[in-house]
Amino acid sequence: MAIRELGSGILSVGAIDWDRRLFDELIPLPDGTSYNSYLIKGSEKIALIDTVDPAKQHILVGNLKTLDITSIDYVISHHAEQDHSGSIPEILSLYPNAKVVTNPKCKDMLKDLLLIPEDKFLTINDRVTISLGNKTLEFILAPWVHWPETMFTYLKEDKILFTCDFLGSHLASSDLFVSDEAKVYESAKRYYAEIMMPFRTSIKKHLEVMYGMEIEIVAPSHGHVYQEPEFIINAYKEWISDEVKNEVIVPYVSMHGSTEKLVNYFIDALIKRKITVKPFNLTRTDIGELAMSLVDAATIVIGSPTVLTGPHPNVVYGAYLVNALRPKLRFASVIGSYGWGSRMLEVLKGMLTNLKVELIEPVIVKGYPRQEDLESLERLADEILQRHRKHGIIK
Repeated sequence: MAIRELGSGILSVGAIDWDRRLFDELIPLPDGTSYNSYLIKGSEKIALIDTVDPAKQHILVGNLKTLDITSIDYVISHHAEQDHSGSIPEILSLYPNAKVVTNPKCKDMLKDLLLIPEDKFLTINDRVTISLGNKTLEFILAPWVHWPETMFTYLKEDKILFTCDFLGSHLASSDLFVSDEAKVYESAKRYYAEIMMPFRTSIKKHLEVMYGMEIEIVAPSHGHVYQEPEFIINAYKEWISDEVKNEVIVPYVSMHGSTEKLVNYFIDALIKRKITVKPFNLTRTDIGELAMSLVDAATIVIGSPTVLTGPHPNVVYGAYLVNALRPKLRFASVIGSYGWGSRMLEVLKGMLTNLKVELIEPVIVKGYPRQEDLESLERLADEILQRHRKHGIIK
């Protein structure tokens, strides 16, 4: 059981998933995760904020039974994704008088995903409030963090903002509140990179809404609760800013050593120029680590051999991921090799259409790299250095 108190009448009743290692069959979870559900006991009514993944609903139900909760008036659904909403049908079966409180978009999605009937909903809009007696819930629509129907709940009297996925982290811990800031920062940055980064513009708007609010606690639906909200808010301000660092990301694959020779030489060329370089062998790397590196970097250089005239399939996957995440990169290039013919560069350029980058002249070689090819890598490293200086990335 994981019942813990945020404040008077405010309890964390969700589940810790210590062993989960993959999310959405896509995102690695090296530190597990949690599904945070919060019970708010007002003087007149009780609300449950979000539920848990169906695989852990027995923990949520057990916690409610341990607390001897015999009735729930409202189930607040911030977001229709099943790791938060998936146990709503079970809660409604146990507490049949409960109403699911959510916005119109989320209601429609819950009806589609969980087959919840229309008469179970209480539909609200932006800045609507509900009284629990001595506690007041205010709902704030927050579309595109990271689905179109997401919303927050502000508990006015206690100055707690419940943000669902926003500001969260995939991190299983026995601590309710942040105790190890370095660990939480790393997990929250990874979470931002993998899930929130494509919605950077929307996030800016929602942070601006938060600046005008009096918030003492931020309680997301994954990871730790923040008693010092400035910690995570300031981190997000940095991540969503337009500032980039003097860093080059090099995701690559090599089949027979030619591209590896290019990559290794290029890494040394960047180091000599005092540019931070982060290589990722796409046959071995954790894609979450790659995503994290993209949050701050100024430049990406993709390394690929040629497979049947196109990029290596792992490079295709990596390029697709980079394009989908929409990082704030400024520059891009490609290095690689081919045997008899190649459309690899053309294919990769066509896959990066979401990136607002300047393309620096690639280095594509036939066969194993010769001295003139290595000299071309020196020119590429020089060009990156000059671009970083020109744009004020190197202070």
